[in-house]
Amino acid sequence: MTVDKTGAEVEIAQQADRFTVSVEGAQVGFTEFVDEDARRIFFHTEVDAVYGGRGLATILVQQALDATRADAKRIVPICPLVEAFVGKHSEFDDIVEQPTDEVRQWLADQQN
Repeated sequence: MTVDKTGAEVEIAQQADRFTVSVEGAQVGFTEFVDEDARRIFFHTEVDAVYGGRGLATILVQQALDATRADAKRIVPICPLVEAFVGKHSEFDDIVEQPTDEVRQWLADQQN
């Protein structure tokens, strides 16, 4: 069982295009991604402001990146939060791929 800084129970769930974070059964945030071949491109993360300061984004991103490794995918951090996380956690260096202009354009095309 995972808990946040307040001791509340936290659950991370993987869906087709996002990982969600729930606190005591209520979904309070997510990180969105798109899989493109062997890469998982993380492009947006948010946690409800009411739940700020509890470490939920860190728990969410850590578990999302662990799952990405387990899925044998490379991490492409376009989301600033995910980018900052991998910058501080060298254990992911071997599977992080810096976003290129081509990846950014591909993502923009997917979202239109």
